[in-house]
Amino acid sequence: MSKKSERTLPTIENRKARFDYHIDETLECGIALMGSEVKSVRAGQVSLGEGYVVVRDDPPSISLINVDIGEYQPAGSLGHRRTRSRVLLARKKDIVRLAKIISKKGMTIVPLKLYFKGPWAKVLIGVARGKTHTDKRQTISQREAKRDIDRAMSKRRP
Repeated sequence: MSKKSERTLPTIENRKARFDYHIDETLECGIALMGSEVKSVRAGQVSLGEGYVVVRDDPPSISLINVDIGEYQPAGSLGHRRTRSRVLLARKKDIVRLAKIISKKGMTIVPLKLYFKGPWAKVLIGVARGKTHTDKRQTISQREAKRDIDRAMSKRRP
């Protein structure tokens, strides 16, 4: 087995998005990256927390905005800007459908996960509605109840 196939590639997740938003629908998109950005993503130097997606109708296109991909030091001055806008790759009909969905009030698109599928970098984006304070408290109480149940089940003897 070669060393390249043994290496595990990172999966960067935006866990905060699932806490702050109700995710209605997801879509897997490709992402256009520069060489130094690919190296940084493979090293796991990515922050999706502040990122969001912008959809344009004329011509149909989607862009990933404000995602921080760290600098790749060996690239030096030939590297990339950390928070530049990056083009996402999707079918035209999917882009048009997303544009119609987010035209409703309170809807947005957020990046959920960045990962590699073969040699290609992919981004999982989600159509989201913001949660209220009450919804967030309910999520916390459900998580704590599940944790307590799991803890009790692990102490139980067979």
